[in-house]
Amino acid sequence: MVPKYRSGKSSADVPEIASTPLWSFFSHVTCHFTGIRRSGGPRPTQGETVVPDIFAYERDPRLTRLETTVVRSGGEEGRSYVVLEDTILYPEGGGQPADRGTIDSIEVCDVQRVSGEVRHFLAPQRVTVPRGGDLITVELAWGRRFDHMQQHTGQHLLTAIAEATFGWATTAFHLGERISDIELDTSDVRAEQLEELEEAVAAEIRAARPITTKQVSPDEYGLMPVRSRGLPSGHAGSVRLVEIDGIDLNTCGGTHLSSTAELEGLKLLGTESVRGGARLFYVAGVRLRRLHAAHHARNAELRSLFGASDDELVAAAAAKLEQLRESQRTLRSIEDNLATACAAGLAQRVEPVLISHWPGRDLSFLQRVAREVGRLAPDRVVLLTAGEGESGAFLIGAGEASPCDVPEVGPQVAEVLGGRGGGSGRFFQGRATALSRLEEAASLLG
Repeated sequence: MVPKYRSGKSSADVPEIASTPLWSFFSHVTCHFTGIRRSGGPRPTQGETVVPDIFAYERDPRLTRLETTVVRSGGEEGRSYVVLEDTILYPEGGGQPADRGTIDSIEVCDVQRVSGEVRHFLAPQRVTVPRGGDLITVELAWGRRFDHMQQHTGQHLLTAIAEATFGWATTAFHLGERISDIELDTSDVRAEQLEELEEAVAAEIRAARPITTKQVSPDEYGLMPVRSRGLPSGHAGSVRLVEIDGIDLNTCGGTHLSSTAELEGLKLLGTESVRGGARLFYVAGVRLRRLHAAHHARNAELRSLFGASDDELVAAAAAKLEQLRESQRTLRSIEDNLATACAAGLAQRVEPVLISHWPGRDLSFLQRVAREVGRLAPDRVVLLTAGEGESGAFLIGAGEASPCDVPEVGPQVAEVLGGRGGGSGRFFQGRATALSRLEEAASLLG
């Protein structure tokens, strides 16, 4: 029995990417361009609008090499591009990133649809950019394309089953470099529901359901149970549909697999709250295998570091962190005792400005010493520094009974020490680059 996953026409459609309106991906469905033809077709007259055949990346998403003709070349924001009569390189759109490849061995670093034409942006190179009328060879970076096909088809399957099973409509889709995500119109997503959703997706992958694309007329489209919000205002021409047999029928211009079996697998990675809904992260296909391999390699390193099995890694890491926290508490206690002892030694000295430097300490240590000196000798001023060589931290502190105007002299001391600082009341602190001038700076304090 075929599961009742397919949505009716009243269901919410997929805007395909959060920052892009739904209508943007319909540009991949319509076939109206000006001044462009496919190989073998008649060349239009100037200004003529033609309705050409669909591009090669739509006709056969597995085609990796194509000979075609350059329509024209141009430049945009310092980047050279060419427009071709036909292309196997998919332009960015509908949440799917642009393909990569080469044109006569010149790297194509981006593909965009601009003003009704597909522009192939070329990487900077020293050879001549192909010109209008040139016969060229386009080659596709297949690994990237197949990855995008797996992630995008995975989104269609995930979206359809999530909506049919739980009533969760997908409001956005993002195909990332490492993981992808869909945004759902619900914030109530429980762990047991995700487990059920993942199992349902896995069952349809095992079922090896055929995936097909077709172009239909607007009239035909109106009679079909398509998951869509409708066509954009002013739409003309045929509509491209992607169908997962028995599961989903959806408007889409992207490249897709020919069977759910080619997904290999799909793993849900978790959710996060977003705009009153939930963002659901997933990986599919080759990415899933690579992610598993990366986790396995990482666990192997952790097993070696902690001397523990996989099942014991979390407990071992937690124990090490607790040991570290305890060591830090002990170290803070020792440093507090050291600061108190240093302050006591300074307070016993007779000079009005107490100077001291600690190579291995930091500003927080200087602050503890200064506060303690202020308590023990409120009539004294301290100039304390810490650091290696000429660079480090400095601090000026004055007790309650000291006549030193710290906010007044602080910037002067900072200038002598080649640094900057700030403060208020009885303290001024900052960074220095000329600690060798400490005695000169101290002379400003009285």
